[in-house]
Amino acid sequence: MTPSTLSPFAEKRSPSAEGFHSAAEIASALQLPPPAARPPAFATPKVAFTKRNLKRVEAICLIREQRDSGHQELAYNARPFVLCGIPLRRPPRDQLAYLRRNGKFFLEITGHPRFGLPYGQDRLIPIWIATLALQQNSRIVHFRSASQMLDFFHLTKDGRHYRRIVEGFQRVFAATIFFGTDDQPGRNRMTDCTRFHFFERMRLWFADADPASEDGRFENTITLSDAFFRECNQHRIPVEREVVAALANAPGLLDFYVWLVWKSWSLRGRTARIPLLGPGGLTEQLGNAPYAVERTFRLTISRWLRAVTALWPQCPASVSEDGHALVVRSSQTASAVRRRVCAKACASAE
Repeated sequence: MTPSTLSPFAEKRSPSAEGFHSAAEIASALQLPPPAARPPAFATPKVAFTKRNLKRVEAICLIREQRDSGHQELAYNARPFVLCGIPLRRPPRDQLAYLRRNGKFFLEITGHPRFGLPYGQDRLIPIWIATLALQQNSRIVHFRSASQMLDFFHLTKDGRHYRRIVEGFQRVFAATIFFGTDDQPGRNRMTDCTRFHFFERMRLWFADADPASEDGRFENTITLSDAFFRECNQHRIPVEREVVAALANAPGLLDFYVWLVWKSWSLRGRTARIPLLGPGGLTEQLGNAPYAVERTFRLTISRWLRAVTALWPQCPASVSEDGHALVVRSSQTASAVRRRVCAKACASAE
């Protein structure tokens, strides 16, 4: 069944192992206006779904069906950007340093004076390149055209998006990354840090009209730095490609979803309680400036949890009763990315 055949106004369908029974329940989870009740035969039906909301429901249905059937297409993210997000919005032009912490881990990015710090949708570029590198099993990746990246994330292929990709690649290529741990065992402080660039070399052909040619003359080539390739290869963090595409225009929610999938899987039967604010809290690891108002941040987390639950109904996370922490339980028995899909992807890459 394809998304186009899924009617958001259908009656309850046969229940699956997980998920809602009807589009009305999905709309309720997303806090969307529910589909209008079936009108009398003589009345003009009123549809409460907008085109944008209908597209969201179709994406949710596709993601759930792929998970249930075990036919998920995977993308891969790099561990530093799962543990600590890059900026969500464009930093001030004079800001060239960015620091985020997640427990003992820290991520520091230094931007180039000409291009600035990576931000927003720039986070899609490391996902795209890491996915290609692992699929091609090489730190030198090839792709024929920029339209492949836009297709991968279901983004519109127009001049505006091509120019955004060019600028994003420039920011990512020129940035320097410091990632490591800062621990204090006993009375001694120990720092274990790796410095690397994303890419060593890139040869890209971009234009408003994609310049790919049949003879391969305009083939794009990117050489990952050895340190970045090792990090991606040794610490593979899979995520559903359709989820990344669905959240491509919501970088904060995308970071939260990927982190939650990884965190719940890594708990292995345990439960974690992560404070929302303060030292070691979620505000220290999210990719934007610290939230000034506690109530605003709590509402943001609640809103993100509703969106995550719509994509992943068995999401094992909730805000604590006192509202001060996020409680995350193990997802070993109901992971977002199915075990057999990961095993198959790893086997095909070897």
